[in-house]
Amino acid sequence: MALRDRSELATAKRVVVKVGSSSISGENESKIDSLVDALAKSHSRGTEVILVTSGAIATALPLFNLDSRPDDLATVQALASVGQSKLIARYQDSLDKHKIIAGQVLLTAGDFEATETRANAKATLDRLVKLRAMPIVNENDTVATHEIKFGDNDRLAALVAVLVDADALVLLSDVDALYNMPPNKPGARRIETVEFGQDLGEIEIGGSSTQVGTGGAVTKVSAARLATEQGIPVLLTNTDQVSLALDGAAIGTWFEASSAN
Repeated sequence: MALRDRSELATAKRVVVKVGSSSISGENESKIDSLVDALAKSHSRGTEVILVTSGAIATALPLFNLDSRPDDLATVQALASVGQSKLIARYQDSLDKHKIIAGQVLLTAGDFEATETRANAKATLDRLVKLRAMPIVNENDTVATHEIKFGDNDRLAALVAVLVDADALVLLSDVDALYNMPPNKPGARRIETVEFGQDLGEIEIGGSSTQVGTGGAVTKVSAARLATEQGIPVLLTNTDQVSLALDGAAIGTWFEASSAN
């Protein structure tokens, strides 16, 4: 059942959490531990937590002495192949102290379009959480081409949330909320709540500012719209506040869901 307010996140039955590349790679690699600690705390309360993570390509960049994401598809897919195993190993290392098993799930956009693969993906995710494992979902970049890519993992997270009938979707960013303009500008104001169907046309929304990510506020607002249209509310905040977010604190920006679903 969809949540009416962010305060109910502490007692949610099933939550999808999405974290971006820049939050858990490079100089922020150590933040995986605090992220996992927060997810594990929610898990211990009985919440079924599904993590959608970016970061496979970013994880592989320093291994090949690269500073930024390359442009050619073959290199990107090769980096994803190397980085994905490293990334899931890092998550499992952090989960070990909580005695939680990670279940890696790699998806392409095509998996959501075909009835059989969509049903299989849902069944796998449902079974993993019932086994009290923690599904860790990422795009299958090693096989996805530009024509069949999600475009960004914010959209993937929204699709996963809809697929598994999540109570809420938590989108983690480098910024603590949605603002009416870039938060580094004078006069920037945090938007506490976005009502369903609210016009955001006057808000100045930017894209990704990192060399490793592909998202930004634009993709998060788009993902929030996708999820809320299907009856799933969304909380947008930063990775440093994930524990507070899952505890139901009054932080971030809450996107109210449609009541029609």
